[in-house]
Amino acid sequence: MLSYKSSFTLLVALCLIACGNLSKKATKPLLPDPELLHEATLALENVLVNDIFTPPVASRIYAYSSIAAYEVVVNEDTTLQTLAGRIHDFNQPSKPKENEIDFGVAASIAYLHTAKAFIYSEALIQNFSKTILEELQLRGMDEEKLSASVKYGELVAEHVIAYSKADNYALVKSMPRYTVKKQVGKWSPTPPDFMDAVEPNWRKMRPFTLDSASQFAPPRAPIFSTDKQSDFYKLAKNVLEVSKNLSSEQIAIANFWDCNPFATRHEGHVMVGIKKISPGAHWIGIARTAARTSKATLSKAAEAYALVSIALFDSFISCWDEKYRSELIRPETYINSYIDTKWKPLLSTPPFPEYTSGHSVISASSAQILTHLFGDNFSYIDSVEVDYELPPKSFQSFTQAADEAGISRLYGGIHYRPAIENGKAQGRAVGQWVLQKIKIRK
Repeated sequence: MLSYKSSFTLLVALCLIACGNLSKKATKPLLPDPELLHEATLALENVLVNDIFTPPVASRIYAYSSIAAYEVVVNEDTTLQTLAGRIHDFNQPSKPKENEIDFGVAASIAYLHTAKAFIYSEALIQNFSKTILEELQLRGMDEEKLSASVKYGELVAEHVIAYSKADNYALVKSMPRYTVKKQVGKWSPTPPDFMDAVEPNWRKMRPFTLDSASQFAPPRAPIFSTDKQSDFYKLAKNVLEVSKNLSSEQIAIANFWDCNPFATRHEGHVMVGIKKISPGAHWIGIARTAARTSKATLSKAAEAYALVSIALFDSFISCWDEKYRSELIRPETYINSYIDTKWKPLLSTPPFPEYTSGHSVISASSAQILTHLFGDNFSYIDSVEVDYELPPKSFQSFTQAADEAGISRLYGGIHYRPAIENGKAQGRAVGQWVLQKIKIRK
């Protein structure tokens, strides 16, 4: 596996190659080519893996960064409309005063400058931005145009950063930690690390489009029971039986969609952290793949990143609202307590309640957005996980990918079937709502 340093070096090299179509003449526009923006999303992905943010928090960083890039591009494409009035409490940033703005550069700078405000490794983003600007200068881009583009990108970024200050994040992160309920059937920390519950107050975040965190609350969670004839016991038994009879393909599917930023490996008394992307980052990567595969314009790419990241953010709010309402016990805890004390799931159980499946919710939501933008039966190769030692996979549609992401959690031994099926319905509802509320194409 590539180290973080080597993969980031590779990222810069790829970006410079992507910039190879820039003419040495200052009159050559970047507009038809969104590669700078694509590489900015990849740069952020690397930083988020390095800094280890929780999946909901990572979705927040992607969302504000993507909104900033989109609000830059709105000024170039007259068929696009600002998100002002379409997401809660947002006002449109000032329009550029200079006539000579390269919107590809400005959008990428807006994306990176916004991201830098939310991460720990600011220097990595700063160095990436500096490398890109130096390369553009070497290739002969007009200094005044470059300066004006950077200035405008940063102006929009600061506007979006200011907007983020009122989303309740500071309040949410300052609230008391989750108290484990001493009740049968309720969630409790799971092996091997018995981590505290992640983001128990995320439902209090300001959504972008939802009327409330509970707007798309799923059906009631399965009723807990230890009776061997009960539906709940049968659900747990199904998880156990599936895990004991996994095919090589099912194991590969579970590993491909694991996307667990908390993953660890225990070697004797030593715990080793394993760097992985978050599930939301995987879908941002799929959006990038779709844009590149379809040769999308800058405006189409910016639209895709904005809508997918907004859907991801609202999906996490919806899902986490239910998780900490039902607080349902994980299969690993139930099976070890009532069926098989020695059983271990294929994947490490994430540190939060079971119902509903976050993968199912955010994948179904993202698939709704991408299908709307790029069409159904969109064939693509998902190579997002290649840097994490997993081979690429081919998909015939975004829905197929979302369905596979959902069922992967059963194969991994970390969800009962209702969390997967009801989570898919919950995610589809959120995705459709986002599309209904944000009609940005004239």
